[in-house]
Order: sequence, then C-alpha cells, then structure tokens
Amino acid sequence: MKLGSLCEQNENRVAITPSVAKNLIKLGCSIVLEHNYGNHLFDSALFTDVGVEFGSKQDVLKAGCLVQVSVPKDSIAMIPADTVLLALTKPFQDKDVLNQLASQRVTTLSMEFVPRSTRAQKMDAISSQANLAGYVAVILASQRLDSIMPMMMTPAGTLPPAKVFIIGAGVAGLQAIATARRMGANVTAFDTRPVAEEQVRSLGASFLKIDLGETGQTDQGYAKELTQEQLDMQREMMKKTCVTSDVVITTAQVFGRKAPTIVTADMVSSMKKGSVIVDCATSTGGNVEGIEPGQVIEKNGIHLIGTMELSREVANHASEMYASNIYNFLAEFLTKEEPISLTLDTSDDIIASMLTIQNGELVQPMLLDILNKQGVS
Repeated sequence: MKLGSLCEQNENRVAITPSVAKNLIKLGCSIVLEHNYGNHLFDSALFTDVGVEFGSKQDVLKAGCLVQVSVPKDSIAMIPADTVLLALTKPFQDKDVLNQLASQRVTTLSMEFVPRSTRAQKMDAISSQANLAGYVAVILASQRLDSIMPMMMTPAGTLPPAKVFIIGAGVAGLQAIATARRMGANVTAFDTRPVAEEQVRSLGASFLKIDLGETGQTDQGYAKELTQEQLDMQREMMKKTCVTSDVVITTAQVFGRKAPTIVTADMVSSMKKGSVIVDCATSTGGNVEGIEPGQVIEKNGIHLIGTMELSREVANHASEMYASNIYNFLAEFLTKEEPISLTLDTSDDIIASMLTIQNGELVQPMLLDILNKQGVS
C-alpha cells in the first residue's frame, strides 16, 4: 500500500517522521512525501535512508492513502475519488471543508474521533497533543511571569513559590499540574468532574471544591456541559482563587461544542499586575474573556496568552507523538498479507467512530447528531 503526505499548510507539525516511516515500511507500505516535506524538522536524508521517496504534489496525490496533520485545503479538488484521508479534520469548525471532501468522494477518517478506550489509547492524537499543550502552557507562563516558580531560600530572604491555578483536570490540565509542581509552584486545580479530585491530589496539588450539583462526565471521559446557573456559581467561587494566583491556566473544553467562558473580564481585572493567564482552549472559542486567539497581549499589567495549538511550540515531539498515533492506527488495520491494504470494517468500534465521510456522505454519528441539532445540513 502506498502512503503519501503533502507539505502542511500553516502547520509546523508533520504526520510522518523518519522513525515512523521506517516502521511503516516494515509493515509493507511504500511512502512518498512532497518535496521539502518536514525540512524544518528533519534532514531529507533521514527519510531517504529508510526508503522514503520524495515527489511532486501530483506524485503524492496518486497514493491510495494520504496521512496529514490537517486537511490539505488547497489540494482537495485534486484528490482522486476513493482516496483515504487520515487527518485532524476539525469536524466541528470546518464543516465547509468536510462538504468539499464529501463532494470529492474522499474517504475521510478523523483523528478527533478516536474513541476513549484502552484499545484505542495508543491512537489518540487529541490526548497526545493535549499532553504537550499542558506542558507548554506552564513553560509559556513561566517565561512571562515576573517572578520565579519555586520557593527559594537565600541569605537575603525567602522567596515564596508562585501560586498556579489550573482550571480543568483533563489530559492537558493534569500535565500542566505535573509540570508546574516539578517547577516548584504551589498548585491548585479545579474540575467539574468529582472523579478528577483524586488525580489532582495524586500529583501534589490542592483541589478546589465547588458544589455545583449534578455534573459528571460523558462515556468518553469528557466533562459534561454546565448550565448557566452552574457556570455563574463556578465563576464566583473561582474568582477568589484567581485574585491570589500568579498564574491561571484554563484547559476546559466540551467535545463537539464551543469552549465555555469560565474566566470573565471582571475576574481578569481582579488579578494582580504581573499575573499571567494562559488559555489552552482558544482554538474552540476560549475560556477567558478578552483573550485574543493566536495573540499574546497585556491588559492592565496582566499577560493574556492566547497561543493556539500549543503543541506546535514543541513541533518535533508533537510530530513524533502524532506520527506514532498514525502508525498505531495503521498497524492495527492494515492487512497482514499481500497485497497490503487498509481494512475499513465498520463493525469495529474504532473504525465506526473515526469514519467521517464515505461514498460522498457524512457518516460520523456524533457529528451528524450535533449538526442536526444545529439545523445544519
């Protein structure tokens, strides 16, 4: 089976790395990459040494399966019908792109829909990238903060540790907690899911308890959407913690929906000068009022970091992890005998969840349900 990957547009991560290419070739695949592919991260010789070919965009598009970080929007009209595309498709933000892929009859598998299960964990690109995002959020905050993270005892006196408040204890939040603790900060965290308290405390952080009534999580492990009354109650209680914090990091997202606004402009203005806020949810609407997506700004002496897709800040490791997710998917579903091909059996729960477009139609159940509720056709 021939795999292809085009140079990414406005994206510094790649879907195939030299080490993963070597493993894919061992599975029986041949690989063609567009000229200059990943040359900001890897020397081309690292690819050719393991058997990868380089070619033109047209050469890559002849492959039966395209693997990408993001959908190659400017090339959709050139993709042959029945080509398999494996990518982060942003299904809830880029409906027009999905329609174009459907019109072109591109069989599309969305990495966002890898189910949260033990078997699929090694393919879960959302979690792998969120893990890095949590780490990067703390690093960016420490760079902007006008004080140090750890407590420091010196002959001149003792410097107290920074107080870090992390909102959301999913994958990104837990990594942010672990990173901030390793840097010596005093960490407090909050999550609407009661099950998160034990995880937070196991990392050495304090857990902020707020009685919001009925909350919980979905069967995929995501936090459920709160009512307006619950959101108002949550903001009121969190404001007290924000006032005393040096750093606030928000990671709260509801899968398939706009991220909730958790930190209001009033809460931001109540923080002390020199404080830093990092919003990890800017790509889905943002948790912080006043944050500008993709920008780092200062308001009344408070640094607001709205950098999108934080894992891009560590593109080398982000690419390695994403490429490993791709490899693990293909290793699971490529046939083991010649001719090597990709099996898309919808009786398998992973394929049934990831398959987004087939035979020119949107088929992903959750996506269809959300679009129907929104009245989108």
